Amino acid sequence: MQFLFVRLLFAILLVVESFSIGCAQTPLAAFTDTLHKYETPPGHQLSKAWYQRNLVRASAVPLVLIGCGVAALHSHTSVSNEAMRAEVRENLPGFRTHIDDYLQYAPYLELGAATLLGIDSRNDRTNTLLVIAKAQLLMCAAVTTVKYSTRVWRPDGSAQNSFPSGHTAQAFLAASIVHAELRHRSQWYGIGAYTVAASVGALRMLNNKHWESDVLAGAGFGILSAHVAYLSHRNRWGRKPSRNDNLYLAPTWQPGGGAGLSMSWQPR
Repeated sequence: MQFLFVRLLFAILLVVESFSIGCAQTPLAAFTDTLHKYETPPGHQLSKAWYQRNLVRASAVPLVLIGCGVAALHSHTSVSNEAMRAEVRENLPGFRTHIDDYLQYAPYLELGAATLLGIDSRNDRTNTLLVIAKAQLLMCAAVTTVKYSTRVWRPDGSAQNSFPSGHTAQAFLAASIVHAELRHRSQWYGIGAYTVAASVGALRMLNNKHWESDVLAGAGFGILSAHVAYLSHRNRWGRKPSRNDNLYLAPTWQPGGGAGLSMSWQPR
């Protein structure tokens, strides 16, 4: 199993490093009311080398992962799909579990738990939910399109929709959201989320449901969807959010209509 864990660990480190580099030049104060994650802070030099530009920073790591997945398709080298499958079958024959069906959403539970514990995320909750919804739509559209365009057989021969792994894409998308929202508190939130996501990819291969190429590409599609969602978001389409959750209850009365109660909610 050495190939599997070394590669997944390498993928985690690449992703965490890309986020760390991407946010190192962007102070938290610059984003108190927007989701312009890759926006150039006021006063910074606008002229950048091509490799420092927003789109390059957002897409470099996920495109590398997708490229590695494509390169591994139908390969018969010592580090190919077939070699990985043979190693899995030799070490863990008959392995079966359904935990990966649930574990793919675990990073969102981490984000929810942090919210309940009063740990502020990088962006307000309404905009975070909008970004999640947009990222999920992008990921589902991309993964579904590629699955039914490439028509790759699963390792167990159960279906012809193996490439890329939807479970892995979902897990890495959620992990990317967690890291983006909580990295200003600690990088360990992201490291934990990406470790869970990598575990989902490993379990998909151990369950004989996906090839290594599917998992690598799935991770890339998930991360890329999250990055594009942040990069294209424009703060509730131009509306400046409130920084406080406010619930207002007030009595009402109308002549001839009787008394009542009105309620209004201003989300944070």
